[in-house]
Amino acid sequence: MLSPVTWKSPSREGTVTHIDDRPWLHAYADGVPADIPEPTETLVDMFDGVVSRHKRRIAVEFFGAQTTYDDLAEQVSRAAEGLRRLGVKEGDRVALVLPNCPQHVVAFYAVLRLGAIVVEHNPLYTDRELRHQFEDHGARVAIVWDSVYDTVDGFPADIGVQHIVAVDMTEALPFGKRLALRLPVPKARELRAAMTKRPKRRRFLSWSSLVESRRLSRRHARPTLDSVAALQYTSGTTGMPKGVVLTHRNLRANAMQCRAWVPGLREGDETFYAVLPMFHAYGLTVCLITAMSIGAKVVLFPRFDVGLVADASTSSPPTFLPAVPPIYDALTRSAGGKSKLDLSHVRFSISGAMSLPVSTVTRWEEATGGLLVEGYGMTESSPVSLGNPMGHTRRPGAVGVPFPSTRIRVVDPADPAVDREPGEPGELLVQGPQVFQGYWRRPDATAEALLADGWLRTGDIVTVSTDGFVTVVDRVKELIITGGFNIAPSEVEEVLVSHPDIAEAAVVGLARESGGEDVAAAVVLNAGAVFDPDALKEFCRARLARYKVPRRFVEADSLPRSLVGKVLRKRVREELFTARKPQPRG
Repeated sequence: MLSPVTWKSPSREGTVTHIDDRPWLHAYADGVPADIPEPTETLVDMFDGVVSRHKRRIAVEFFGAQTTYDDLAEQVSRAAEGLRRLGVKEGDRVALVLPNCPQHVVAFYAVLRLGAIVVEHNPLYTDRELRHQFEDHGARVAIVWDSVYDTVDGFPADIGVQHIVAVDMTEALPFGKRLALRLPVPKARELRAAMTKRPKRRRFLSWSSLVESRRLSRRHARPTLDSVAALQYTSGTTGMPKGVVLTHRNLRANAMQCRAWVPGLREGDETFYAVLPMFHAYGLTVCLITAMSIGAKVVLFPRFDVGLVADASTSSPPTFLPAVPPIYDALTRSAGGKSKLDLSHVRFSISGAMSLPVSTVTRWEEATGGLLVEGYGMTESSPVSLGNPMGHTRRPGAVGVPFPSTRIRVVDPADPAVDREPGEPGELLVQGPQVFQGYWRRPDATAEALLADGWLRTGDIVTVSTDGFVTVVDRVKELIITGGFNIAPSEVEEVLVSHPDIAEAAVVGLARESGGEDVAAAVVLNAGAVFDPDALKEFCRARLARYKVPRRFVEADSLPRSLVGKVLRKRVREELFTARKPQPRG
């Protein structure tokens, strides 16, 4: 187990600069503190506290089906006991492979109650992508959407999964609304029948039978603030996905920071829309943990769909809607006129994961009458570390200023001991109670990302104004950001070069006007091969999540390289895509 990173204010005697003096505090909205209190409660304690304060308040809504905080706590206790009977104990990893649904919320808190570690996974990942992560974390118990049961059950025995709990999301729907779930959900009865007839590699248990257990004993040991709460897989600053180790302290602190950033939020009187997936760090912290820390109603969407949002808004209109720019654009295009989409109650919105165009802000605020600001973060910072103020001091084009209890430095990327002057580009370093503990079983990668005193190397090149506003100008890392997700080019390239017709490949991101990037690939073919972009897309779709599949392909005679032979992705983007006519997006 990793030793916890101790957060403290940076001490750099003799080199104290304007950055350490926190000139950005003047820009904070009224009521935002310079620092949050030291966290004193785990996520489990936080959940128990909100249940005691808001027992009869609606905690979760799913296609109209509502669950109170009291009922949710009952399900959490029973699920925790069911998992305990499966042998889950303190420090064990439990894999969750689920879309947003009530069972996901229950499973998250049930795992934490046992002192175990939640490992979140994208249920739309391919067998190859999921298998890599399962091999890395070694969870013995997996709670999975029934649509991906076969994938997990098919993993080799040496991966370590012993028990699979299958979740039928339709069981959480109100009577008569099962057809409203616009997802490729198998018929639960047929699926269970098939499971009982065929040989299974691992013990199968339905979610409904898991929560039929009695309640967990109140005397059962509880986690501490420095217990690991979650592993969130990310490509980090480079390479294949790595497990980011986040403690209860990290996640609780970030929820407190998010709450402090929006002082207008009202305890027990907000409705958060969870259109972001909770298997993503942004969705998990903002849409679930922060929302429940103030007793909000969380309206869950298994995937983003304008029609589903419109349906929900008629009875439970949102007051807080965290999202990414394409979602805001899609909703504003659908609002108004004869649309039943009601955005008039939205007071606050925070956009993340990609740059936020000013035009998107203008349209959203005209449609809602509320505020939309941009935030900045990464999985390694739980994830939020900077944000534009919720008020008139926000600055278009900048990602904002540091959150309460957060410090920043801008340094020479080649030598992080050397600070840059105001306005000079350099790598952004972040320090605060939300900074992660390291990468799961990756000490070398951890040493590269975490410096002394818990300074996190973000890999982003930024400038900082004299009053503390940060603007991102480039990335040291070459991750592609699309739909709010990080994509490592090397992962897509590895798939492409496994194709028999491809000798070399380089993958880059191409900026969209609406924010975010499209994945694009330049390929060098083997002798005699024929360039067929459609066939390459199909090849990738069978091996990668859909959002990782290149939307554009170009054929190249060779790839630009450095003197030491490294492919120069920036030149690939400039020379092979910028001057070429775009292909239709597929």
